Amino acid sequence: MAAVGFNKKTVRDINLENKRVLMRADYNVPVKDGKISDDYRIKQSLETIRFILAKPGTRLVIMSHLGRPISPDDKQFSLKPVAQHLSQLLNKKVHFAANCIGDEAKAAIERLNEHEILLLENLRYHPEEEANDKVFAKALVDASGAQVFVQDGFGVVHRAHASTDAITKFLPAVSGLLLAREVKTIEKIMRDPAKPLVSVIGGAKISDKIEILNRMIDISDCVAVVGAMANNFLLANNIKLGNSLVEKNALAVTWQIMKRARDEEKKRKFSFLLPVDAVVSKRADGRLPTRIVDLEGDNIADIEAYPKIPKPSAYTVADDEAIMDIGPASAGLIAGALKMASTVFWNGTCGITETKGLAGAHDPFAHGTRTITEAMIGLSNRHAGRPFTLVGGGDTVSYVEQQGLIDDFSHVSTGGGASLELISGHKLPGIEALLDKHTA
Repeated sequence: MAAVGFNKKTVRDINLENKRVLMRADYNVPVKDGKISDDYRIKQSLETIRFILAKPGTRLVIMSHLGRPISPDDKQFSLKPVAQHLSQLLNKKVHFAANCIGDEAKAAIERLNEHEILLLENLRYHPEEEANDKVFAKALVDASGAQVFVQDGFGVVHRAHASTDAITKFLPAVSGLLLAREVKTIEKIMRDPAKPLVSVIGGAKISDKIEILNRMIDISDCVAVVGAMANNFLLANNIKLGNSLVEKNALAVTWQIMKRARDEEKKRKFSFLLPVDAVVSKRADGRLPTRIVDLEGDNIADIEAYPKIPKPSAYTVADDEAIMDIGPASAGLIAGALKMASTVFWNGTCGITETKGLAGAHDPFAHGTRTITEAMIGLSNRHAGRPFTLVGGGDTVSYVEQQGLIDDFSHVSTGGGASLELISGHKLPGIEALLDKHTA
């Protein structure tokens, strides 16, 4: 897929020789007992790191945040395990400073030799980071002694923080290779996608995805709504949902989005797909049986009951049950649309994919997600015309990586909120602050 223009300078556009470089990365990764369970974001930063260190005389200082520590005493949020993991990935020693500012950081940085790397401690140990404090940003620059700032933390550029915004007032600021690739890829799909474009959008709350839904209805040929977010649309269609998660205070906006989608269906060749069946259970931990509820009451229920009339339970979610996944008919409907797609945007799994099956059984609420994944990148779709697939960050990325499928998708974004903000058409502070290409 060809990329649209990126109007910000990147590390390819400036002279890095004999420079000390300060780079913002997004190493906000899951760490437990000093071990990193998901290193996708770290791996995606390696291209920029290697590019910088390949230049003669460079020294690299990297900064990031991790989680939301209350104070520097929250050692569970230390980036030291990330430094150790980064060393393994690069097969190269990555030094670590126990602070990101002050004499301790400065002394550690001064000891760096050419082509060496140092990772600073968690930026969020200092509340000034999220406050976009200029004094704190200046302290970061002073401690690093850097001559160039490289922004490569795509996952944080939608926030105006000291390490994304204020710091650009003190150093020439350019994009890293990961950031540039993310923006080019997403903007290409938003501006000029290969058609048909099919969007699969899920998540827990519709209030988090209002702009995404409206934007994708505008540009897609088909929008399929999945996950708990679909419950709002089902409720708006007067379907009883039992204990299912619903945002009742968002019903008005749900009606607006649904009306907009139905109006679009009347104007052009466009489909707005909602679940027609669902997998339900009384508990989300996978320890109780599951069953399929035919939400439309005239398909699976009729077949299973023939020659009798289906019992109401066949097409009704009981008061003590909740929807945990889309059903097989819904998954098949979406899979059929995906098979015809030239471009796919996917954000949000279809069910609670984290729940593990018991006694060797398949994960009980991941069947829908597996079906649509197979339709996007599976063996039956491995051909020259397979769609360009963009996975838009968040829990969907975690699922894709856990399944070992990262390389099967065309582009898996490292940014959750940042990718959604960009897709929604917003300008991102951390990108806007970088030097334009035409700047001398």
